[in-house]
Amino acid sequence: MHTTASSATRTLTLSDFDFVLPPELIAQHPAPERSASRLLDGTGRTPVDRIFRDLPAQLQAGDLMVFNDTRVMNARLFGEKPTGGKLELLIERVLGGNQVAAHMRVSKKPEVGTTVSLVGTPGSHDHLSATLLGRWPDEQGQMFRFVLSNDAGDDPFTIMARHGHVPLPPYITHSDSAEDAQRYQTVFAKNPGAVAAPTAALHFDEALLARIDALGVQRAHVTLHVGAGTFQPVKTENLAEHQMHSEWYEVPPATQRAITDCRARGGRVIAVGTTTVRTLESWALSGQTTGDTRIFITPGFEFQLVDALITNFHLPKSSLMMLVSAFAGYEHIMALYHHAIHNQYRFFSYGDAMWLTRHTAHSGVAA
Repeated sequence: MHTTASSATRTLTLSDFDFVLPPELIAQHPAPERSASRLLDGTGRTPVDRIFRDLPAQLQAGDLMVFNDTRVMNARLFGEKPTGGKLELLIERVLGGNQVAAHMRVSKKPEVGTTVSLVGTPGSHDHLSATLLGRWPDEQGQMFRFVLSNDAGDDPFTIMARHGHVPLPPYITHSDSAEDAQRYQTVFAKNPGAVAAPTAALHFDEALLARIDALGVQRAHVTLHVGAGTFQPVKTENLAEHQMHSEWYEVPPATQRAITDCRARGGRVIAVGTTTVRTLESWALSGQTTGDTRIFITPGFEFQLVDALITNFHLPKSSLMMLVSAFAGYEHIMALYHHAIHNQYRFFSYGDAMWLTRHTAHSGVAA
């Protein structure tokens, strides 16, 4: 574990966010029950090992928990070119006119105008195809624009729901299953558009939500459609040179009012997941309640809305490692990761969670 005692007096670089993770700690399957995962309480100087279902003991009446209600699309489709070459699409955005923006994995890219055949659900006689229109002008030039079609003339969301595969993260090595279709989705998922789950919210089941409600803790929702860029490591040693991926978000009027009311009564705004943090702080910075965000939160960032955070454990050198370090303090986060690795916590999307409060400049650790 890479730590330093002088991060407060120097500029942190990419290498500061690296750590060695034993491969066996990368969770390949979810815990048997959503709320049975572990929860590392990092709100004080000394970490405390808890179980996620015990979270209500850390909450107070008047708090507001904000969840991301995005729904993961069955965004992975397989097919072949007219030449017989295999092809894989990961659909990241649904555009107008049955068009989608997708990442394409293929040995040799087909020519613009090529129609490829896609594999449907076993037993289905529905003919699926995708026609390449060209590159989609995303900020990193990694996606392509396709028109999806099938015999029924369905829209892309329906085609994916019927024939697509769960877009499991690259570090999960098994093919998607019925378990993944259920568990790589929050119990309150509503708005389709994500290719990755807001994983901190995967730990909540209906029984736990009911206990939270009974405490007098309020709930609200935002939407941020998590993109594939969330898994990409930062590659520039100088963090200021990193080009952040773009994701679409919305803060609905009811949530805006709920935050105002929470502030008025002295409650805490608790973000469930880094995607919720990115949404709320994007709104606070820009004043825009909907749109695309490329917010890149690194140590030194001044949080305006979020007081506490529930989050999973993140990839080394990822933008999310930098976000949680900005939130709870760099040395504190690195010490918590060291504790988690030593105590065999499960990492990443299907792994365990942390409970954090916002770093204060006076204490040097989470308050």
